[in-house]
Amino acid sequence: MRQIQTWLTTDAHMDPRVDIRFKGEDEEQKKAQAFLSKAFAYAIFLMAVILVTQFNRFYSAFLILSAVIMSTIGVFIGLLVTNQPFGIVMGGIGVIALAGIVVNNNIVLIDTYDRLVKTSATPLDAILRTGAQRLRPVMLTTITTVLGLLPMMFGVNIDFVARHVTVGAPATQWWSQLATAIVFGLVFSTALTLVVTPSALMLKANISAWRHRRQAKNLNLVDELPQAAE
Repeated sequence: MRQIQTWLTTDAHMDPRVDIRFKGEDEEQKKAQAFLSKAFAYAIFLMAVILVTQFNRFYSAFLILSAVIMSTIGVFIGLLVTNQPFGIVMGGIGVIALAGIVVNNNIVLIDTYDRLVKTSATPLDAILRTGAQRLRPVMLTTITTVLGLLPMMFGVNIDFVARHVTVGAPATQWWSQLATAIVFGLVFSTALTLVVTPSALMLKANISAWRHRRQAKNLNLVDELPQAAE
């Protein structure tokens, strides 16, 4: 397609009154791209609405949805590593599926932090306790999902009845890119989530503490003004 489009614009010398349209697979691909783009936007919007209503904070919802951005970056890294093109259908479905998977880790971490910060001495102590309590569930979720998708990613078809293993079977070629997108996106997002989410929570706590100190300082200055006038 790129070669034909380049030829038409540079070497073909077509009459400008001629209207050229590409049909067939290119047309179907554009329709799929438009549909998946809308589906992804609707999914993100609905998740944001649910998260805001449950956590009652825009910051928590934004922090949870940041995992979607990290997972999308991981998808492209995985496709580069495996030397695969980004397919609109299977790659797009993989990105949308990841959006519903990777947010679970952030939900678990932030929900636990909100519960522990009420009884902890400092926000740092609550963050450390959150990491200690939720590291194993987050890692188990990621590891089991990745291990389950590895055969599909590498194109391995296992027949348990005939005890026969086939590598590169035709049945796995269609799903290989979907599995690759989910595996790399989930691993990359989980690794960053365990670092970014606690850091973002600590940043919020530090900013809140700084604002409280500044307000307290301003109140003290206001109280001192009448005394200085006397």
